[in-house]
Amino acid sequence: MKYHSLITDQNGVNKPSTNPCKLLDFGFLKLAAGEKYAGDSGDHEILAVILGGKANFLVADKHFEKVGGRPNVFAGKPHSVYIPAKTKFSIMAEGPVEIALPGAPSDLAVEPYLIEPVKTASGVWGAANFKRYYNQILTLASQADLPARRLIVGETFTPSGNWSTYPPHKHQTDDLPHEAFHEEMYFFKVNPIDGFGICHYYNEEGEEENFTVRNNSIHMMPRGYHTVASAPGYTTYYLWFLAGNQRVQATVDDPQLGWVSRTIAMLKEYDI
Repeated sequence: MKYHSLITDQNGVNKPSTNPCKLLDFGFLKLAAGEKYAGDSGDHEILAVILGGKANFLVADKHFEKVGGRPNVFAGKPHSVYIPAKTKFSIMAEGPVEIALPGAPSDLAVEPYLIEPVKTASGVWGAANFKRYYNQILTLASQADLPARRLIVGETFTPSGNWSTYPPHKHQTDDLPHEAFHEEMYFFKVNPIDGFGICHYYNEEGEEENFTVRNNSIHMMPRGYHTVASAPGYTTYYLWFLAGNQRVQATVDDPQLGWVSRTIAMLKEYDI
């Protein structure tokens, strides 16, 4: 099975060519100045994450004006708009704008809301050459007051030459507090844009896939272990979003590589 795709960047909504996930859906919306997109969330909740630019939102009867501000994902924290299920919405571009539209099934009846950058928690995961930086946009760990049924959303920035989501981990079985079932997707951007990274995916059924991370590529993970590396000279970004039976995150490291996690405290102490 193919677990990755390169998403086109034509104006309008662009989708992955395949999708092995049963819960998660994704659209990459690109609009020129003054262009408008109208949609209906149907049975899905959607988090519209501004990747770059500004847009005006009408979600049901709520207006969110001039949402956004960063020119691209490498230049600041995001603005996001939560769109509940069974809701009509429209998006009007203030200027050129790119918006990620991850979605998942929901029966939650709540009002739409805006997530401003000040509500996005940031920090560092890992150490040494597997250090990476994150923004938590819609997660219980950072914003328990922002309701969602299934979606968990954040951003990760992996510096030049570093590894990310390492050691490789999985989250494919509900066995709390040890592990929680979640499908996951990564939507990538690369800086400079002509650069690349490498993504390694494997599962317990014997499937294994390595692919080249390019700008606007996506990795779709209904199950299995996964990890990412940035090529020297380039920073990779990925929007990560998960959906499962609940919104509690619990992952299991590859048992052969999990020992690396135990070195993090020592590496941070000596600033290696």
